[in-house]
Amino acid sequence: MNQAETESTIDRYATFKGIDCDGRAGILMQRIEKLAADPLAASPFWAYFLAKRTPLSGPKPDDLFLIHTNINQLYELFEQAEDEESLAMLEWLEEHCC
Repeated sequence: MNQAETESTIDRYATFKGIDCDGRAGILMQRIEKLAADPLAASPFWAYFLAKRTPLSGPKPDDLFLIHTNINQLYELFEQAEDEESLAMLEWLEEHCC
């Protein structure tokens, strides 16, 4: 958490002021891509999930939206990988940004 994101400056219900939700979602998405590429996590779901980032038609969803709409699957991915840091990031995003 950077200085601009201290608990005293977070005000998600009013403005999301002081929260870098998009930046944090981008970092988490990089972690998802890395884990999804691991043969141990191979699943048709992850190919489907990552393909949603660049749809063939319609609007392109942002990373935060994709994370939010698939949050249970992401918790499972990070738990299976025993990736405590990513779990903490996901929990923070869910609590402050979703």
